[in-house]
Amino acid sequence: MPRRRQVLALAGVVGVVLLLAACAPGANDVAGSADPTGAGPYGFWWGLWHGVIAPVTFVVSLFSDTVGVYEIHNTGGWYDFGFLAGLSITFGGPGGAAARGRR
Repeated sequence: MPRRRQVLALAGVVGVVLLLAACAPGANDVAGSADPTGAGPYGFWWGLWHGVIAPVTFVVSLFSDTVGVYEIHNTGGWYDFGFLAGLSITFGGPGGAAARGRR
């Protein structure tokens, strides 16, 4: 029975990684080109999501040219704020570091 649990756990991890990688920012083939609207379609919520999945997309981006970690055409400050908030959620933020330091 423990072997079956290990296989199910591994399948679950692989499924979650694939699900997260499917939502990654696209390739930045337009980096350096101007966005005609002045602000891209990616705002705070997309930045938050991209920040949360950044560790997975970073690893995937090492092996694929079609996946980027950061979306170039975004709304600016709000996307950046969401991205940093997502990274903070993923890595525990300053509160997580403080709690680990007290133990």
